[in-house]
Amino acid sequence: MKNIISLLVLSSALVFISFNNVGVRDYKVDKIVIDAGHGGKDPGTHGDFSREKDIALKIALETGRIIKEYLPGVEVIYTRDKDSYPTLAERAELANKREADLFISIHCNWLSRPEYNGTETYVMGLHKSDANFEVAKRENSVITLIENAQENYDGFDPASPESYMLFNLYQSAHRSNSLMLAQNVENQFKTRVGRNSRGVKQAGFLVLYKTAMPSILIETGYLSNAKEEKDLNDPLQQTYIASGIYRAFRDYKKELESLN
Repeated sequence: MKNIISLLVLSSALVFISFNNVGVRDYKVDKIVIDAGHGGKDPGTHGDFSREKDIALKIALETGRIIKEYLPGVEVIYTRDKDSYPTLAERAELANKREADLFISIHCNWLSRPEYNGTETYVMGLHKSDANFEVAKRENSVITLIENAQENYDGFDPASPESYMLFNLYQSAHRSNSLMLAQNVENQFKTRVGRNSRGVKQAGFLVLYKTAMPSILIETGYLSNAKEEKDLNDPLQQTYIASGIYRAFRDYKKELESLN
């Protein structure tokens, strides 16, 4: 109960600050953190011949490269640029310390039903279906690789629905912008990249939980689907996906900055 009250106060303060900044200074989106999911001792999920951590890193680096080329005024920061393992808390802490304007986490999906395929983009919120909860549980379960995880993550249990109740409060001040970017991403995937979009969803992801800026998590496809695994390992398809993320970010940046 004490944690819930604290987060309610913090969430209210963030909303108050965001409203009082309107008209005071120009709003710029010129610093983005790109997070390649998993890494190092944490391979993430896997398909028949590939691992999530490797695909996520390639797409993340390609996304950053394209942003640097076409939006040279934007600073791109990677949570990892090699096969290393920053913890979920360290990824959020990096974004907060660098005062990033945006946080994008890139992943691959998996389901026991191989016929499933397509992209999904998540924002921080309460899961509205069991499927969303399962995705969040799988991505959050990496904290079991960390010593003293219960202490470092305030007693969070990835398998407990009650643990996710606090998440909805912390990111509420940034949800509208996060939703705008997430919708841009899925629109690009559907209309320009030619991928099956499964839409924008909400769930409680630890990596988004403590970021103090608009944040999204992109599931670029299902490694449990044979065709999609092949596509996700194709360098050309990886470039297409990265280009879609770039265009979504470009349009988001343009729309927000046009309000100045």
